[in-house]
Amino acid sequence: MNGNGQTNQAKYRNALPQLSDGIFLTDGGLETTLVFHEGFDLPEFAAFDLFKNTEGYQALHNYYDTYARIAKKYGLGFILESATWRASQDWGQKIGYSAQELADVNDQAIKMLIAMRAKYEDQNTKMVISGCVGPRGDGYIPGSMMTAAEAEAYHRAQVETLAETGADMITAITMTYAEESIGVVRAAQAVGIPVVISFTVETDGSLPSGQPLKAAIQQVDEATDSGPAYYMINCAHPTHFKDALNVDEDWVQRIRGIRANASRLSHAELDEAEVLDDGDPVELGSQYLDLRDNLRHLSVLGGCCGTDHRHIEAICRTYLQ
Repeated sequence: MNGNGQTNQAKYRNALPQLSDGIFLTDGGLETTLVFHEGFDLPEFAAFDLFKNTEGYQALHNYYDTYARIAKKYGLGFILESATWRASQDWGQKIGYSAQELADVNDQAIKMLIAMRAKYEDQNTKMVISGCVGPRGDGYIPGSMMTAAEAEAYHRAQVETLAETGADMITAITMTYAEESIGVVRAAQAVGIPVVISFTVETDGSLPSGQPLKAAIQQVDEATDSGPAYYMINCAHPTHFKDALNVDEDWVQRIRGIRANASRLSHAELDEAEVLDDGDPVELGSQYLDLRDNLRHLSVLGGCCGTDHRHIEAICRTYLQ
């Protein structure tokens, strides 16, 4: 451990390579893959619960291995996103995890990714390890909204745990409103680890809170002195947000990553769906290419609900043509 409580394993914490030239892949819809394709029952949609036994651990290992091989095949960088989206206090308590058990599983999730990087990383495929943080509430509905101070207090334990591992960065996925995002950023700033905010949007391009994406990004930047390394959009189909991106406005330049859904369904429709809508991988790849017109600086490409390795490979083939 160094003086800031950081481990020496955090290879890229002081210089995230995805901020320079080049394309970095990340994975698809972890939870939907595990549930609908692998047949796992994830309590509260918590993938981290699979670390409790050998079968679950191997399923997670195989999942990441599949995507790492795609990155190697195309000579692209890769962001290994930990299976810790639900590994925070409220969600952990719902399925019987103590604070120490949550800390241990966050650490275990990062150690798995460190081993994966050691296996696959080379000069052409740099691998960044990201500690994934999710919303306190539902990923589609803001629910009881916290103040920024309340959000910082809530997320502090998980962010501090991840900062003490070999994670290079924190990514807050499926954020539904600005105040919670501000809290995550401030928690990360307090322990000196880079942080990325990924907002989800509804079919009209606005956050589930009703706030326009532009206003949310500007609010977080103003409250944190432009604290996030960059922003992402996830858990929405490209047609839901493309028209909200005006290439001539400065705030759009802050968006460097997309993890889109394969489905065009709204969040409400997805919540009610009993079968997986995995869309058309080839069509999704072409839609990512269309996004490049408004996001010429886009550097992180992945998927969310309903996507799997087929979609990521289709994005590679189309985007890199």
